[in-house]
Amino acid sequence: MAQQAGRRYVRAFLSGFFVAVPVTVTVLDRVAYVARVEGASMQPFLNPDGRSEADVVLLNRWSVRKYQVQRGDIISIVSPKNPQQKIIKRVIGLEGDFIRTLGYKNRYVRVPDGHLWIEGDHHGHSLDSNSFGPVSLGLLHGRASHIIWPPSRWQRIRPALPPNRGPIYMEEAD
Repeated sequence: MAQQAGRRYVRAFLSGFFVAVPVTVTVLDRVAYVARVEGASMQPFLNPDGRSEADVVLLNRWSVRKYQVQRGDIISIVSPKNPQQKIIKRVIGLEGDFIRTLGYKNRYVRVPDGHLWIEGDHHGHSLDSNSFGPVSLGLLHGRASHIIWPPSRWQRIRPALPPNRGPIYMEEAD
């Protein structure tokens, strides 16, 4: 009797396991997942004060499935320099925008179709479009929607551009 109950328990566990794993993988792949933000490139918004405890953000994959992002969004992309790494940066310019760069090879850049201009908030401590140029929308992985750790920093992340960053009008460039 106990042996049959044990087998039923194992069978129920395994059937639940084989349903739960694909569902979990699908959710993480298509809907959202959490990521730890390391480094100083997004300071002061993420990891303020150089704390030893890194912020953890919720990355919404569902919201970017059609590559719809806006200026000021904080996004996760596959690094153009290292495809094994994902980086988190802020969208400064969308396709067609003219951007005044911060140390890129050209002082002004028109963001090509199908690309974004991304930067870390902590200029000089960020490997971003000022180093590698506009990034393809195809590298887009997710949009940070909330800071979920530490609890004292829990908040929804709203799009915002840093002061003096964003697209320019060519009259300004003269």
